[in-house]
Amino acid sequence: MKALSIKQPWAELILQGKKKIEIRKWDTKFRGRFLIHASKVPDEAAMKEFGFSDLPLGCIVGEAELADVIHYNNDEEFANDKNLHFASPGWGNYGFVLKNVKRIKPVKARGNLGFWEYEEKGFL
Repeated sequence: MKALSIKQPWAELILQGKKKIEIRKWDTKFRGRFLIHASKVPDEAAMKEFGFSDLPLGCIVGEAELADVIHYNNDEEFANDKNLHFASPGWGNYGFVLKNVKRIKPVKARGNLGFWEYEEKGFL
């Protein structure tokens, strides 16, 4: 199954249903269900900003459906969705629209860049 590594606290905000769009610098044709992997290294500034101190790292923490990809053509379009992605324009101009997010019991796993294949027998 495909997986996507996301730094904490962004992965947690997705699991809480607060972050509905994941910003990336690259587009993808992939649509469908994937695993959310919490990266080994957190975004320390964002952890403080959102009041988190101890979140799972280096493990799969949930699953979601990539329903669509938005291409932001300018800063105004990007700013209009700020409450859905919490990102700064420098993060990228592709918004991965997430639906059907589900938290799962954390499973230790090594992450990777982009969408990557996670294969574990008996998982999900």
